[in-house]
Amino acid sequence: MTAVDAGLDPGPPIRDALAPMSDDLHPTSGAFVGPEHRFPVRVYAEDTDFGGIAYHAAYVRFMERGRTEMLRARGAHQSELIADGAGIAFVVRRMTLDFAGAARMDDALTVATRLAALRGATLTLHQEVRRGDAVLVSAEVTVACVRQGRAARIPDALRRVLAPDQTLG
Repeated sequence: MTAVDAGLDPGPPIRDALAPMSDDLHPTSGAFVGPEHRFPVRVYAEDTDFGGIAYHAAYVRFMERGRTEMLRARGAHQSELIADGAGIAFVVRRMTLDFAGAARMDDALTVATRLAALRGATLTLHQEVRRGDAVLVSAEVTVACVRQGRAARIPDALRRVLAPDQTLG
């Protein structure tokens, strides 16, 4: 007996797992609120210690996802940057973290990312991991643009995507 035969609503059809998934079907990039990009994350068991508290390295992973999704939301997909003729990538050069609170398993968090400075081969971002209005971790992250393992100037087209308002300090 199927769900329909039993008078139950079967719900929406299940998508073919092998069918390509577009960004429209899988909107994971978060959203911009003014100059700040906000990306939702949830704390899973794998992110915690035995007491259910988020392990410090989990915040670094959350912020990496936030930076990647900020770029994606601006139309700059890292896999395409590496694969295209420019062959560029971003690597973390410096990261300063301030731990002010702790997240627990199942907490819904927001990673907020804001571009603070854009220079020749580097960009500096300010990031916060928040639970509601409470800032749990804040970070200043400098990433360098590299090509074939060496520092490279951020291409002008990418600079325009990263800072469309050009009001950076």
